[in-house]
Amino acid sequence: MGSEGPAAVTIHVTGFKKFHGVSENPTETVVSNLKEYTEKKGLPKGVILGSCSVLETAGQGALPQLYQTLQSALTGKESSCSGRIIWLHFGVNSGASRFAVERQAANEATFRCPDEMGWKPQKVPIIPADGGISRVRETSLPVEEITKALAKKGFEVMTSDDAGRFVCNYVYYHSLRFAEQNAIKSLFVHFPLFLTIDEETQMKFAASLLEVLASLCQ
Repeated sequence: MGSEGPAAVTIHVTGFKKFHGVSENPTETVVSNLKEYTEKKGLPKGVILGSCSVLETAGQGALPQLYQTLQSALTGKESSCSGRIIWLHFGVNSGASRFAVERQAANEATFRCPDEMGWKPQKVPIIPADGGISRVRETSLPVEEITKALAKKGFEVMTSDDAGRFVCNYVYYHSLRFAEQNAIKSLFVHFPLFLTIDEETQMKFAASLLEVLASLCQ
């Protein structure tokens, strides 16, 4: 019947629960509602929406849960799609006025306040086997292109080289390492609060991001 089109990209998404100073984390709401939202609006062509998980806002103490979540992407039918899997992580930056697509994560945990399990590391390597805290891991996805495509769709969005040193950066660093080891891809995006950009716009942004990722990965 002729050649088949490009294989679909399976995108798994995570957000975070509340944490110190942020009683309502927008990414918990966005990720919890994403499946229903995309069912109503229709998923972009070439996208399979995999798991939508909400993580504890914690580093070391929540590591087993994080790896269980990451590992889940490799089991089941999707894993036969020649590694066309993306881990897409959402976190909140309460001081931000726009979305930020994060290019990299640093091998450093320096938490300005304790995480939700009471851990407050200072200048600790996230993965000691990777070397010191100056080590950086970058996403293999084209951050500039992703940001430009989203800006064209009318969103307030920028690229960023600094994911902080709190739990967002901690999770992204582990995810980038996991992605490299398993020949998949990983990306982290920071969201503002709903007070800054309303919930409906954030849902639209998340759905548009899925579309952009699928188009760039064909």
